[in-house]
Amino acid sequence: MAKKATATKSKVKYSKETYAYWYESMLLMRRFEEKAGQLYGQQKIRGFCHLYIGQEACASGSISALTKDDKWITAYRCHAHPLGLGTDPGAVMAELFGKATGTTKGKGGSMHIFDKERNFLGGHGIVGAQVPMGLGLGFAEKYQGTKNLAICYMGDGAVRQGAVHEAFNLAMLYKTPVIFVIENNGYAMGTSVARTSNVTELYQIGEAYDMPSFPVDGMDVEAVHEAVSEAAERARRGDGPTLLEFRTYRYKGHSMSDPQKYRTKEEVEEYKKKDPIEQVLQTIRENKLMTEEEIEAVIKKVKKQVDDAVKFAEESPWPDGMDAFKDVYVQEDYPFVME
Repeated sequence: MAKKATATKSKVKYSKETYAYWYESMLLMRRFEEKAGQLYGQQKIRGFCHLYIGQEACASGSISALTKDDKWITAYRCHAHPLGLGTDPGAVMAELFGKATGTTKGKGGSMHIFDKERNFLGGHGIVGAQVPMGLGLGFAEKYQGTKNLAICYMGDGAVRQGAVHEAFNLAMLYKTPVIFVIENNGYAMGTSVARTSNVTELYQIGEAYDMPSFPVDGMDVEAVHEAVSEAAERARRGDGPTLLEFRTYRYKGHSMSDPQKYRTKEEVEEYKKKDPIEQVLQTIRENKLMTEEEIEAVIKKVKKQVDDAVKFAEESPWPDGMDAFKDVYVQEDYPFVME
């Protein structure tokens, strides 16, 4: 379905604006996450923190293939997706700090970034829990008669959750407009796919439900864009879901507390040779899509965005203690007991 990345891209398949978006959005994700890692080390960000460094093409290539009306949901490695969708980096950083100006008012932290205005319906901390919710988002679009779809991300460790398989079955049964994405970085929390699954070609799991299922080079933003575009066309035609296995790689550990003893430094360096940002930058330069001055301007813009985000987060207030009782509600007329 999607072509593998090549060392040299002789042809330009998309517009200058698309390549410029890919480069800037992925660079913002990378620099934001690098800064988040530094701030975590300074104990300005606490709790859990899962960085997306290396996986940027999985988000950026999908965003360029979909529309602003489509719905997004993912697991707890969730900083990058809203950044690519246009969420204010300051609000994301403030949420990581636990500040009142964060995307969920400091109540969610790193694993629970939301942005309703951009239809980003959350990072979710329970492994695999977002998958049946993603199915529900797609079903709601079908029920309301729109042409929108839902895209639902999960990690390779989630595919052995029962709820995932239940969602796959129902998605095919109801021909739900949803794109399921496995971001397969090879190790889940810290154990390789080969040691945890009899089926190591994870896209094949969807075939058990007669779901169109394909492997995708998740280090190549063009391949991601192409695969998601095709899956979106299928969903909007009313033909139902698709399962895509994005074969990607995280350069950092599962979380900031991960010593990464399960893989070698040589393996990490080998994957860095296929870096998605460098691949796009190479295409831009080879085809003269941007001048060096324009590239430098993007680099400076992204640096300022990240610096401004940190300043905003540091200067933002902490939530008031009484905020713990806000946004908690019960429907008074809910019929708990039917007479």
